[in-house]
Amino acid sequence: MALDKLETRTHEEREITLLQKLSAQVQYAKQNTDYFGRILSHIDPSKINTRAALAELPVTRKSELSIEQKNIPPLGGMNSTPLHQLKRIFQSPGPIHEPQGAELDSFRLARALRAAGFKAGDLVHNTFSYHFTPGAWMLEGGAHALGCCVFPAGVGQTELQAQTIAHLKPTAYTGTPSFLKIILEKADELSLDSSSIIKAVVSGEALTPSMRAWFKARGILVTSTYATADVGLIAYESPDLASGMIIDEEIILEIVEPNGSKPLPIGETGEVVITVFNKDYPLIRFGTGDLSAIDPDSLTTPSPCGRSNLRIKGWLGRADQTTKIKGMFVHPGQVQEIIKKHPEISKARVVVSGNIGNEEMTVYCELKDATTCDLTALNAAIIQSTREVTKLRAVVSFENSDALPMDGKLIEDARTYA
Repeated sequence: MALDKLETRTHEEREITLLQKLSAQVQYAKQNTDYFGRILSHIDPSKINTRAALAELPVTRKSELSIEQKNIPPLGGMNSTPLHQLKRIFQSPGPIHEPQGAELDSFRLARALRAAGFKAGDLVHNTFSYHFTPGAWMLEGGAHALGCCVFPAGVGQTELQAQTIAHLKPTAYTGTPSFLKIILEKADELSLDSSSIIKAVVSGEALTPSMRAWFKARGILVTSTYATADVGLIAYESPDLASGMIIDEEIILEIVEPNGSKPLPIGETGEVVITVFNKDYPLIRFGTGDLSAIDPDSLTTPSPCGRSNLRIKGWLGRADQTTKIKGMFVHPGQVQEIIKKHPEISKARVVVSGNIGNEEMTVYCELKDATTCDLTALNAAIIQSTREVTKLRAVVSFENSDALPMDGKLIEDARTYA
């Protein structure tokens, strides 16, 4: 697939262009949003034209969004486009609301899809959820920008998914890697042809080496994409599968000290902080809560596909306790919400175990007085509350008093990454 002119620039050309746009974007955000007008009130935007100057601005973290949005609904005063002029507004767990502007590919996913070989005429089987959260619309917008046709499969109904693939014969897939594997295995079980799918862009969970090899053995080239509902595309793999993920051309990415604001040297692991040039939702120094690092080799060695931008080492964990489970973020505040719904609970901890795509979420609970509780009824009630709060299924385990660690953690990721 031919590269565009942005993807082959030198580092110097790219940096000059981004920094020339930066001061204007800071000025725009300050003038057109309540939130940035407030936190940047003392800032002269014309002076924010270097990375050092950018690093002096405050970081706005994803973990703060639900608080800001409660104070100034619906978007915390961070949107410059009024709600009635937006194309869509979404809700992710937290709850956190995210806007979508009027542009066809407002989340910029076309670049990642094009790198994976998606092209006009492809039929894309899109299994991200079309309900509440923006994932499906993000990938669909990118696919439409390339001239692809999209089948809005959504999640679940595995047998029907396999039957639809056998009938429509899509060439491409978007969704989580684990669900693609589940669908293909179901097709095998039902003796249905799924061989039309030859390429896939996956996100929402880790693409493990063993899963990548499994797809390759079936003749499917799978690449991983890193994007968030707040800032859109951050980085993506190319089919050459060089180390790391190529940073999107239309953002400024920083790696900063976790839960801080100071940029870290190339190669060190820290929190991914993004500045976008979006005019509807002009986020400046947005802290994703994700950990990564810039690959030092990408300073001197372009990706084998010819793309010259820096590469990050993929997703390396969370700067806070927020954990992504089956494509959904679970926040410590949600665990607190579950505890508040059940006064019998004195302490709780969510533990995620198993393998990626086949994980189990367990809510471990210490009770104030187990002898006075109907444990069967309480177990069912906590399962229901967890489902309502996180949109995920869980099992409940009642523990003895003082059995849970006193380390302040509400969420523990004990999954196996292999």
